[in-house]
Amino acid sequence: MARPRAPMPQDVADALQARGLQAAYDARPPYQRNDWLIWIDGAKRPETRARRLESMLTELQAGTGYMGMPWRPRSTGKPG
Repeated sequence: MARPRAPMPQDVADALQARGLQAAYDARPPYQRNDWLIWIDGAKRPETRARRLESMLTELQAGTGYMGMPWRPRSTGKPG
């Protein structure tokens, strides 16, 4: 059974825009985007939420992480 899709909180949308990372976020697989939103929104304390949001932004900027785990985008096999 698939988990429901999490809505984009305004503070997350604002942070993605402010850091110029919306395209990097949009390029991630749907499961990653959903997991990040559920994880961030599930924080009970504002400090935890801010730390989780910063973690997502840092991983998006690096392009190689996903929730503290190594991740690399799939190669399309097309010459660049």
